Amino acid sequence: MTTAQKLDAMEQLWASLRSSADYSPPDWHGEILAERKRRVENGETTFSSLDDVVSRIKQGRK
Repeated sequence: MTTAQKLDAMEQLWASLRSSADYSPPDWHGEILAERKRRVENGETTFSSLDDVVSRIKQGRK
């Protein structure tokens, strides 16, 4: 399988899971999101726009 085919298969699996009535994200997802929100609210971190991230990637910097 090519990388593109693998990514497509993963997307199809996620789409199938999301549409399943018995699917719910694992608890640790919520824990990570809550921690990230806390860090932003406390000024410990910031977000970058998608455009900024893409620009930095193209320029080869983090």
